Amino acid sequence: MYIPPHFREDDLGRLDWLAQHDAFGTLISQVDGVPFATHLPVLYQRADSEVVLKGHWARPNPQWRAIEGQQVLFIFHGPHAYISPQWYVEPARHVPTWDYATAHVYGSIRLIQDPENIEAIVSTLADQYERGTRNPWRMSGSAGKDMLRGIVGFELLAERIELKFKLNQNHIRGNIEGAIAGLSASNAPDAQTVAGLLQEVSSKK
Repeated sequence: MYIPPHFREDDLGRLDWLAQHDAFGTLISQVDGVPFATHLPVLYQRADSEVVLKGHWARPNPQWRAIEGQQVLFIFHGPHAYISPQWYVEPARHVPTWDYATAHVYGSIRLIQDPENIEAIVSTLADQYERGTRNPWRMSGSAGKDMLRGIVGFELLAERIELKFKLNQNHIRGNIEGAIAGLSASNAPDAQTVAGLLQEVSSKK
């Protein structure tokens, strides 16, 4: 990923934040010599600098069949928002841009096919997203366990992590504050989240 120095992040706490914000990402590998992507949620775990992602595919998905031994890429897409030059101190001197936060996690895959560990992945994902509901779903009965035969689990051990937080760090404070005001008044998805990230940048100027 192209990352100018002023947009690069090295703090893995930022990766924690991205995974908590949205753990539904894109897993990219090669199938029959060409790029292949699957969009899926992952379980995120970090102990110091060791990062592990876990998830699963539907068994008919061809991605899993030749993925072991490859270097793969998982993308946390993160929040993003359009930035209008009309929000800047001197609009005529600038062009529209896009602010965003993203992470690229590169590593290798270990397949998980034993029923006990597959069930743990499915149940933990469900617990995470059913939290707070009145009647949370739980894996139970033979029907649920039969369904496990239709999926293949994986564990991705991160070998390299790239973090890019493009948040107008190369602009003067007045432009950043203008972008915060513009985003704060917007109803666009992620606008308020990106405004909050820009506020962090502004406070350091």
